[in-house]
Amino acid sequence: MIEKIFSKKDKNKLLHIIHRPSDNDPASRTDIVPASEFIQCSWLKMHEGTTFKPHRHIYKKTSYREHIAQESWVVVKGSVECRLYDLDNSLLHTTILREGEASFTLEGGHTYTILDDDTLVYEYKTGPYEGQKLDKEFI
Repeated sequence: MIEKIFSKKDKNKLLHIIHRPSDNDPASRTDIVPASEFIQCSWLKMHEGTTFKPHRHIYKKTSYREHIAQESWVVVKGSVECRLYDLDNSLLHTTILREGEASFTLEGGHTYTILDDDTLVYEYKTGPYEGQKLDKEFI
């Protein structure tokens, strides 16, 4: 299940995405994040023996003048309370992420509270990282 969370201030602006995989998902590729965003993620549910042509990714010139750091958390073990904020820094949505679930912040703010000891999380962020001063402001 993909839950899209839009701004209350700008109703057309997608700020956050929550992905909760299910055993009922069909075997295929599901793009979770729209192709227009900096961070990209797809959910791949595949059958044994599935393979891909060997490949590598190439450097390319970009057409955008500025970009925002977008972030994702994937819970490997344990659970995490996820609080998501709107463009004006007001609390927009609260949810619990459990094992195998993911959050994606495209714009707006977020914070996390770890709910279980020894929780393991992968954090992904668009780069390159040039230090906290150029990356974020605190709410």
